[in-house]
Order: sequence, then C-alpha cells, then structure tokens
Amino acid sequence: MTLVTDYFIILSGASRPQVRAIVEHVEQRMADQGARMLRREGYTGGRWVLLDYGAVVVHVFHAEERAFYGLERLWGDARMVRLADGNPSALDAGGG
Repeated sequence: MTLVTDYFIILSGASRPQVRAIVEHVEQRMADQGARMLRREGYTGGRWVLLDYGAVVVHVFHAEERAFYGLERLWGDARMVRLADGNPSALDAGGG
C-alpha cells in the first residue's frame, strides 16, 4: 500500500514520560535484535515519536494524538498482522 515501509507499528501511552519509556524500550529491544534505526523524530516533545527502521516504522503516540490523527483510519485498508502475543498492534502497509 506504500513504498515508505513494509510495516507500521502503532503504540500509545497515557503521558509524555510513558511515551518516552515505551520509545526507549522499543529502541532497546530493536537494538538487541540487531536492527539499525535510520531516524527518530519527536522524542523531545513526547507526544508523537516516530522510529524509522526501514522496513518497520514505529509510531508511539500520546493517547490524545493517536485519537486525533487516527492512523488506523488512514490505513484502514491495510491488512492487520497479529503479533506473537496475539494483539493486533501492527498494520501491514506493504501487503507482504
């Protein structure tokens, strides 16, 4: 559905500190897997942080921003991919 990435992962936190904690956890887990981050945007503001790993782009929102921007609605035609824990937290933007 897009040339930008293969997968979007969309997460949210209830506060700026929680958003930052989620981002730091994702960064650590991705580094543990050997993934190289291409860029990070929005960390200072802590309202919408984007982590770009190339084939995977992670969006970590403050709950209010997630509701306002509605990326799930924007990519509503994308196929949902269930993660290992069974939660439908990733949107497959590439159809792969």
